[in-house]
Amino acid sequence: MASDVGAHQSTMTECDVLIVGGGMVGASLACALARLPLRVMVIDGTPLRSPAQPSYDDRSIALAYGSSSIFSAMGLWESMVLRAAPIRRIHISDRGRFGVARLDAAEQRVDALGYVLETRVLGRVLQERIGAATNVEFLCPAQLTALEVGQTAATARIHTEHGERCVRAALVVGADGAGSSVRQQLGIAVRRWDYGQTAIIANISTEKSHDHVAYERFTDTGPLALLPLHSADGEPATSGRCSLVWTARDAQVDALMALDEAGFLRALQDRFGYRLGRMIRAGERHAYPLALVRARTHVHARVALIGNAAHTLHPVAGQGFNLGIRDVAVLAELLADAARQGSDVGAAALLQRYAQWRRHDHSVMIAFTDGLARLFSNPLMPVAVARDLGLLAVDLLPPLRQFLARRTMGMAGRLSRLGRGLPLH
Repeated sequence: MASDVGAHQSTMTECDVLIVGGGMVGASLACALARLPLRVMVIDGTPLRSPAQPSYDDRSIALAYGSSSIFSAMGLWESMVLRAAPIRRIHISDRGRFGVARLDAAEQRVDALGYVLETRVLGRVLQERIGAATNVEFLCPAQLTALEVGQTAATARIHTEHGERCVRAALVVGADGAGSSVRQQLGIAVRRWDYGQTAIIANISTEKSHDHVAYERFTDTGPLALLPLHSADGEPATSGRCSLVWTARDAQVDALMALDEAGFLRALQDRFGYRLGRMIRAGERHAYPLALVRARTHVHARVALIGNAAHTLHPVAGQGFNLGIRDVAVLAELLADAARQGSDVGAAALLQRYAQWRRHDHSVMIAFTDGLARLFSNPLMPVAVARDLGLLAVDLLPPLRQFLARRTMGMAGRLSRLGRGLPLH
């Protein structure tokens, strides 16, 4: 919750956990820490927005089944689920080739492999929990301008519209995205790979209902995904509303963005085909250049990085935000245990446990998404034949389907308490 910073600009504020970045990942961590015996502060340059009325162009995010379990254990999922479109089947194909694989929630004995949720809804639910939390202070707009790390605490200098403010915290969490100021203040280097691709994001209406199927179609310019959404107000119940993620080569993007709606729909129809009938409406388009960014270390003395501050992935398979939510779940569990024991929440041993726990999931998911992006962009015929045979193997062999489904659902490897649907307190 916001506070009157003018009364504090000449004093030092003390807290246990300072979260730099109040976007969806940072706000999710604050919600996970609500009701724990910890003093938490969140700072962000812009507040979470929550318009009262839904819009056709509302941005959406894909939540893995495991992420819905985490939000459920935090007591938040009940407020999200009515606007969350379930993904009951996933159809994966290689455009113009024979490779195809299909995953089904019923085979995995779950209600949905994942969900697609408008970010407006997610933001509103997170805001409401933070606003009701007596141990969380949300300060915005505010920017980190300096960070000094000592043996027993870290001191952050924060610029607000009312002046400078200093915050002393046992732990600073960098949740401030791919261009993390926390990471830059500490000189933490990153490995970066530019894909030469850009993701075009828009909402699309189709002639046929999506029937809760998510489509991932690999093309020579990159993957094209259509994910099921709830129908917008005024949309025919018989049509389908989908979230589009169209990966194009950088050189193609200006031309695609310049097309009028009819021209864009024709181009999309050509790339995707008629499995959902005619494309009948396209909403506002946004373009985002794609790169793999990975911090060389995810922890530093008194500091932990989560979400895009630690790793930014290719959007293929929609795993980036879900990886960040698993960061939240693990770090929150370790902090809850430390709080109950009365121990230092910024201790080096705790941070090393966080880094070790998350290392395998990070490495596997980065290799998975990066490998898919490269493999399916390779035009060589032997590679194309091999990948299509791999898709067919997944489609035909239940153990391979189980492996892929568990991985994309966020249910593989060592799970946190929240990831298993268990509350922290």
